[in-house]
Amino acid sequence: MSYKTVREIKVAREGLPYILIPLLLAIIPLVLGYWPVSILLFLLSGFMAFFFRDPRRRAPSEMGVIVAPADGRVTRVQPLSPEDEKSPWVVSIFLSPLDVHINRSPIAGTVTDITYTQGKFLMATKEQASLVNEQNALTIRSEDATVVCKQIAGVLARRIVCWKRAGDFVALGERFGLIKFSSRTDLIMPHGVQLEVRKGMRVKGGVTIIGRIA
Repeated sequence: MSYKTVREIKVAREGLPYILIPLLLAIIPLVLGYWPVSILLFLLSGFMAFFFRDPRRRAPSEMGVIVAPADGRVTRVQPLSPEDEKSPWVVSIFLSPLDVHINRSPIAGTVTDITYTQGKFLMATKEQASLVNEQNALTIRSEDATVVCKQIAGVLARRIVCWKRAGDFVALGERFGLIKFSSRTDLIMPHGVQLEVRKGMRVKGGVTIIGRIA
């Protein structure tokens, strides 16, 4: 890995306590001669730095595209209301502890609404999780489309972070928040969007094209 590549990867500020605390605690057993404990704490600190990594991404230059709001595996691609012929599409992305957990804006537009809902902590892969789990929903509107991006907590996640407010403008692929530890991100798009993903695909936040606005 080149120096330039390393320089372009930073760590989300919310992750600093998780990195620094085990790093500092590792010094105590090291001084006392309990080096195996120190090694475990150093490894934990290193994993936390890896988990909270925030790599620089370059969004597509194409017009009329909707990009993935998160890294992970696509677990659902279907109409939000199957009985409705013009139902919006919903694409669910599951983030494992090894994925980048930064959320990025799927379109360029204005955040018109942010709704946080307390809830349960079911496994993020379960379809019911999008209805009952702790979540934060951002509605983003552009001239061509309006999408809803849901940050959904999972079994391990207990903290949803959102850096934007209603009225803010977000660029395509711009960071807007993160979810700590395993989680899920749902993207709800208009019926007329031409989908470019399928269930089981791996996607990269801010880069992979999820759909094209007709």
